[in-house]
Amino acid sequence: MFSRFILLPLFAFYCTVPVISYAQAQPEESNSADASDILFSLEKADDSQQPSSGTLFTASAQLGFLYLTGNTRSADIKTGLDLRFERGLWRSFFVFDLLVKKTEIENEMSTNKENKNFETTDQKWSISSQTNYTLDAARQNYIYGSVFYEENRFSGFDSQASISTGWGRRWFESKEASFDADIGPGFKRDVTQVTPEEMADGKTSQTQDTFILQAQALYIRHINEHIEFKQLFVVKHAIEVGQNSIYKAESSITSKLIDSLQLKVNFIIDYNSKVDDDKANLNTETSVVLIYSF
Repeated sequence: MFSRFILLPLFAFYCTVPVISYAQAQPEESNSADASDILFSLEKADDSQQPSSGTLFTASAQLGFLYLTGNTRSADIKTGLDLRFERGLWRSFFVFDLLVKKTEIENEMSTNKENKNFETTDQKWSISSQTNYTLDAARQNYIYGSVFYEENRFSGFDSQASISTGWGRRWFESKEASFDADIGPGFKRDVTQVTPEEMADGKTSQTQDTFILQAQALYIRHINEHIEFKQLFVVKHAIEVGQNSIYKAESSITSKLIDSLQLKVNFIIDYNSKVDDDKANLNTETSVVLIYSF
């Protein structure tokens, strides 16, 4: 399963080095639009910062950690890696995210009140990659290809993967704000999760394949030279009636602490239209992480 949906993005990654970063960069002239950052950033590098080859490569890593003691003991970790590559008319990114949460839970089978164990109560990881090719001299229109893969242990799905290609455009750009959007057909595969009890009864996981219409939109506002606001919307609408559709909204505020260190507050809403009866359609995630650019 993993290899089918990741082979293509990895091939694109090694051929064009798809990347994205939270690294800060200076904007170009207002009449020059950069379509590379449809998912994460519309900031662009100043020509003076680019190497003589005209190639820009940046990378950043994020880390958030929380450990609680007392009446409740738990440990949370959120980490990720973001890479970006820009050269000529090509703009690419590769993103990896990981979230793990462990909580102390009392063993109900034991009469000893002190018998408590740490159990994983949340665990998910995902990768996404997109490559854009600019179509015009004004750098407003582009075509894209994107892939996504996620494993979420407590979502009701063993894995969710999608691939899409289509057309995008920078619809608005000024010194303070910009708005990009793209749309195109795609294909999505969801693999349902089976509990140990269901496996004992002979039930197996099911693969649900469907064609989708994918749409993405990103608005960025530079509040000042140190603070940036981003609003991202992603829709993966299943064409076939009765299949699962995915809707996602992500809001973030990033504050620059020093040249290479930033603080990011992030809020994510994930909605799956079709899930098991014991699972929630809507999931939210709030995080505060440090981002180091290198």
